[in-house]
Amino acid sequence: MYKAPVEEIAFTLKHVAGMADALEEGQLGDLSDDLVEAILEEAGRFASDEVAPLAEIGDRQGARLVDGKVEVPDGWADLYRHWAEGGWNSLVASTAYGGQGLPHMLNVAALEMWNSGSMAFALGPTLTMGAVEALTAHGSAELKEKYLHKMVSGEWTGTMNLTEPHAGSDLGVMKTRAERRDDGTYRIFGQKIFITWGEHEITRNIVHLVLARLPDAPAGTRGISLFLVPKFLVNDDGSLGARNDLHCHSLEHKLGIHGSPTCTMIYGDGRYGDEAGAIGYLIGEENKGLACMFTMMNNARLAVGMQGVAICEAATQKAVAFAKERTQGKAPGWSGSGQTGGMSPIIEHPDVARMLVTMKALTQGARAICYTCAHATDMAHHARADRAAHWQERAALLTPIAKSFATDAGVDVASLGIQVHGGMGFIEETGAARYLRDARIAPIYEGTNGIQAIDLVTRKLPLSNGDHVRGFITELREIVSSVRGLNRDDFGTTADRLEASLADLDEATEWLLVRIAEGNTAAALAGATPYQRLFGLALTGAYLAKGALADAETGGFERVALCRFAAENLIAETAALKDRVINGEASLTAARALLG
Repeated sequence: MYKAPVEEIAFTLKHVAGMADALEEGQLGDLSDDLVEAILEEAGRFASDEVAPLAEIGDRQGARLVDGKVEVPDGWADLYRHWAEGGWNSLVASTAYGGQGLPHMLNVAALEMWNSGSMAFALGPTLTMGAVEALTAHGSAELKEKYLHKMVSGEWTGTMNLTEPHAGSDLGVMKTRAERRDDGTYRIFGQKIFITWGEHEITRNIVHLVLARLPDAPAGTRGISLFLVPKFLVNDDGSLGARNDLHCHSLEHKLGIHGSPTCTMIYGDGRYGDEAGAIGYLIGEENKGLACMFTMMNNARLAVGMQGVAICEAATQKAVAFAKERTQGKAPGWSGSGQTGGMSPIIEHPDVARMLVTMKALTQGARAICYTCAHATDMAHHARADRAAHWQERAALLTPIAKSFATDAGVDVASLGIQVHGGMGFIEETGAARYLRDARIAPIYEGTNGIQAIDLVTRKLPLSNGDHVRGFITELREIVSSVRGLNRDDFGTTADRLEASLADLDEATEWLLVRIAEGNTAAALAGATPYQRLFGLALTGAYLAKGALADAETGGFERVALCRFAAENLIAETAALKDRVINGEASLTAARALLG
């Protein structure tokens, strides 16, 4: 059973991501170290004791559409109520609307624990938090006053409606339309697919954020507007009114996250109300909806990265526990006897140990990258004015890496977890397969990892004419210098391996910056995904070393050993990835002819 790694989470937040320095410098307001510890401890208890025990039920029963209503798995309604009553939905929301105004770092740490407990359950609150953020940033004073208090408290949930059957990631061709009304409202007509928690009975109202196009809107993404479309209309006194003209047409039958209802939503077909058309309220300006939605999507991408970390952690815990109990064969040097009949626990076999330590290293690396991204987001809001732009660029640079590397790691680690279990991992009853099934969606939604690579290479590397990413690499090299300066045998060849990986990153970065500057986008994009992984692996090595340095000051051993393993076993891949970035386009262009 999953047990939240509160100590490791706290260590990574403070000593790798940067929270300790921010607390010491007073950059996080009244937040204290004691409060951080208390929040993490209680979040860990809730995730371990209340969320995780219901994960299997959610996977087995799934969400069900019955007579137009979505039924969630047994126990989930009570679980959500307890979760909301605990104040977990309001951690980072504005105090003006009942939120706690805490740093984003604490929220992503809590998100990791909810998702390790049950990714399908945590998806609903994650979307609500994003909707709160978008409405807070772009909604009118009237809309914020009417909706935010109950969304922040968790009394109402929220969704994000982008995708349509013919328009996956290309929102410029979406067909959902909006019509103006004389009273200042709009009528929404259309179909949206893959809407997470789009319908349920857990809360009394659901607040949908819906992208739609006005009749006179410009073509493409420049003509998209964002609307707030509630399931139930809200009266001026805050009470619920009539049912809005929207409903869930069907639920998707998915590979994983079965407990999470993934809905096809219909707006404006006349099923409810006297007049066809779902009543909506404009968020922001007409034809500027995509910019409003990106407020929600950027942090949603980091939240999805946390799902990858969460799956990594849960799958690793399960695999380690199994490997300690399962006996097979006799490992080299094993001298056990008695009840095992001379067989050794499989954790004693070198190849199994290699898989488990690889899982642990990828988990720790992905966690560090995501927490560091959250730290940059916090600093963009809390640092002094002359540093805000720096931290905004750092958060922008790290977001696609956090989303992609962590979610790819989730798939890889969950797959290794099945391998550790052997044939038992392929059996659903052991629970190892659920992690892989759940993990597989994360590299796809909130912008596929390929789209993240496009964003990284074409938009994020050129920030400040490339000077920001160059400065970041320089910062990472300071970690290598610190490792080398210790001159400790237990670090092995870590410094040399990290230096080589950062040299690979530097060379690939400069090559891409030149291609982008000269307009050779095709060459840059051919190597974008390998580059994104290269960056993630280099960061993994550097951040594991940063944690090991902090641990070494107190005589710690485990983080030094893990850092060395990653440096000497995993990050050498950066050399091959660099070669693919720089030299891969010609062979890709030639081979495309094979596709017909």
